[in-house]
Amino acid sequence: MTMQSNKVVQKYQEQYRPQFHFTPEEKWMNDPNGMVFFNDEYHLFYQHHPFGTTWGPMHWGHAVSKDLIHWDHLPIALFPDEHGAIFSGSAIVDWNNTSGFFDDQPGLVAIYTSADNYPDSDRPRQRQSLAYSKDNGRTWVKYEGNPVLSDVNITDYRDPKVFWHHDTNKWVMVLATEQSITIYTSLNLKNWEFASEFGNKAGSHEGVWECPDLFQLPIDNENSNHKWAMLVSIGDNPEFIEGSRTQYFIGQFDGTTFVNDNDDDTILWLDYGRDNYAGVTWSDSPDERRIYIGWMSNWRYANQVPTNEWRSAMTVPRELSLISTEEGVRLAQKPVSEINTIRKKTNIHKEFTIDSNNSFCFDLNNKLIEIEIELEQINSKKFDLLIEHSENEKTIISYDVRNSSLLVDRRNSGENSFSASFPAVQEAPLKMKNNKVKLQLFIDTSSIELFANDGKIAMTSLIFPSEIGKGLTLVSNGGSTNVSTLKITELESIWK
Repeated sequence: MTMQSNKVVQKYQEQYRPQFHFTPEEKWMNDPNGMVFFNDEYHLFYQHHPFGTTWGPMHWGHAVSKDLIHWDHLPIALFPDEHGAIFSGSAIVDWNNTSGFFDDQPGLVAIYTSADNYPDSDRPRQRQSLAYSKDNGRTWVKYEGNPVLSDVNITDYRDPKVFWHHDTNKWVMVLATEQSITIYTSLNLKNWEFASEFGNKAGSHEGVWECPDLFQLPIDNENSNHKWAMLVSIGDNPEFIEGSRTQYFIGQFDGTTFVNDNDDDTILWLDYGRDNYAGVTWSDSPDERRIYIGWMSNWRYANQVPTNEWRSAMTVPRELSLISTEEGVRLAQKPVSEINTIRKKTNIHKEFTIDSNNSFCFDLNNKLIEIEIELEQINSKKFDLLIEHSENEKTIISYDVRNSSLLVDRRNSGENSFSASFPAVQEAPLKMKNNKVKLQLFIDTSSIELFANDGKIAMTSLIFPSEIGKGLTLVSNGGSTNVSTLKITELESIWK
């Protein structure tokens, strides 16, 4: 944090309080909103209930950063008004004053969902509204013509993500509309026209569709070959054990219509852990990176997690890319390079073999840890990383060789009595790459983020141990495994 008081620093010493993930100063937070880069600042807005630690009347909280890692808290940006609470949305830089809100300088425009009920009814009503800022997002003016988009026939009608489409010289909005994504276009952000609809039969429909995003990326960093990626989050459905999570689609977009490259029954998960939801990406990133952040929780138990003064954190910001795989083009993700600003001492161990008769133990001398490990010549049935938080609490990361799967077992990670859905073994498919497996873990006070094989697989998991940072044990079951490299890096808190 670049400008912080002793009061804020003291607040960030609470039990389970993350030390290098963004959290609100106090009270409730959920979806990230309105992420935009403007005038050398990354803006992060978020769904916020400032009067309680469970979900309530939604406001937009606000923070800014120079490096995506250290954050300055700012006053609440958007408050509920005569049109309702302020649900999720996006923000853009109106460089050419298409909206008419600005004069000779560009400014920020927020596009969000106004949520209330229809008059004389308890039926929810969701409509899209605008606000604009001429002072780098410090103060906001609601557009007098709000709302700018509505549909009386659709109840779940929310979470607008807006971007400028250069080829057609129009603004594009992707909007979550019950079990599909509806695409609209506009010349001025105020008047919107229906363009197309996507997804009624594609992907997973285990819950209501929410928080879409749509963006273009090069494949394998080759600028001559691009695809479009669409993110869609899926709300909690008690019939399925995973709770809320996020899928994505790969395809083509011409400014009007998105065409899915895969069969409708193909489901691509952005994250195989239980705790990465409603994530979207920053607009106007200065170096053309596509940077993502997600809400590190799950609607199955978000209101019950055992924190007192605040609830919820965001994931580490991640750079997204498209890679070619045997299965087709897929999204990969890795922590942003700015994470290096909190790296401290690194211990490196190279070229050692573990077999069924021995295990290797390493002290973790810091509460905040990054672990990087590369396995090769894996002749075992299963390889385990036991992260020991305290004498009786541990999280087990396993690579199951026979089933080509990666598992995160948090059943004994710490406090879990708040929800029967929380103790779980989370699983992701993971094939070896050149007979190797690479894992990168970020361990904070109440979370583990795992990236495998250069970000092809991500698994995000909350944990609530009484202590953290005791030790690491490596175990090879049913044969030997060679560890070519093990790096254990101490990380520092951003709240100093």
